[in-house]
Amino acid sequence: MNLPLELSVGLRYIRAKRKQAFISVISAFGVLGVMLGVMTLIIVLGVMNGFERDLKEKILGTVSHLVVMNNSTRSITDWNQVLDRIKALDGVNAVTPYIYGQAMLSFRGRVRGVIVRGIDPKTAPQVISISNYLEKGSLEDLHESEDGINGVIIGKELANANSLRMGDSIQLISPQGKRTPIGAIPRVQNFKIAGIFKSGMYEFDSNLVYMGLGEAQKFFEMGSGVTGIEVNLRNIYDAPKIASRIESTLGVPYWTRTWRDMYRNLFSALKLEKIAMFIILTFIVLVAAFNIIISLIMLVMEKSRDIAVLKSLGATSDLIMRIFVVQGMIIGAAGTVLGAVAGLVGGALLAKYPFIELPEEIYTISTIPIAIYPWDVVIICVLALTICFIATIYPSYRAARLEPAEALRYE
Repeated sequence: MNLPLELSVGLRYIRAKRKQAFISVISAFGVLGVMLGVMTLIIVLGVMNGFERDLKEKILGTVSHLVVMNNSTRSITDWNQVLDRIKALDGVNAVTPYIYGQAMLSFRGRVRGVIVRGIDPKTAPQVISISNYLEKGSLEDLHESEDGINGVIIGKELANANSLRMGDSIQLISPQGKRTPIGAIPRVQNFKIAGIFKSGMYEFDSNLVYMGLGEAQKFFEMGSGVTGIEVNLRNIYDAPKIASRIESTLGVPYWTRTWRDMYRNLFSALKLEKIAMFIILTFIVLVAAFNIIISLIMLVMEKSRDIAVLKSLGATSDLIMRIFVVQGMIIGAAGTVLGAVAGLVGGALLAKYPFIELPEEIYTISTIPIAIYPWDVVIICVLALTICFIATIYPSYRAARLEPAEALRYE
């Protein structure tokens, strides 16, 4: 099979002779530089994708895709009707009522603030993943026990910080107490630890306390009302559109907040950091491109006689330019392919053997997660090849403008 002249000459120039070995070394460094740049970009973006995915899964396992609340009153009293109207909308997968409030947890003289969430044990698992996070106990235990004390489920970090174990009796103190002639008296109620969960999010595991919906209504003196309604969607990215539809359907004073609204700053920061890392690591490929420029310029100087002979035999300037463009692109393509393979292999090894441990209370995860998406690999490879192509233009243009008479003057 006959190769095109540009490719044939380009490959021949890459296989330099002994006296041109220095050019081959520079070319090898160009391949190595492009490979390292592509590999680093793939692995780093994979780690950041994995961190974002893991964080999103943990947040959406504890927080619903969107919540519906009443803007004019503290609670929603006709929540059964609101549930039916929301559930009838297209794109809604499941709904559940919830109660949100703050309280103080007291145990053996230790007191700390916690967030209390009242949930319906029957419908809540369809909206949030609390059942999957339970290490001990079950949602069915959120009821009154034989000794008349209701059960609660707490986070593992909260249990560890207060030396709490299954079956321990705790006191929850609500700041919204009864009013008396001597002032407001906080409501104090005993509960029993009926379950311990671990979501992997330190913020949730160290502050959340789950209790049954009915008991939460009594504890916060909300009567038959609820704080709001949590909604699970078939597609989480449809949240803004469905939120607008819910507001239009229910009208004033109901309003919604999506998971993006609740954690906008966090995910915006992650996106900005990902873009910044992409730009910074791209400079590795740019540095490698300078090696390609240097090697091609030196090759043009070395092969000036060959270029003159080719031109004398009828080779056009375009053909000469294509020869050196092809040679530079061979270096760039070799580095890009090797880098992509190394990045994918490195990512697979990190996913299979998560040997790097992280402080969980800071990063919310214990090991480095990784998620390499095909479109990221494609974008990185295209970017690397584009940079390498741009790097070949000047040396190739210089070779194309070489005059045969000038090159052969001293031969």
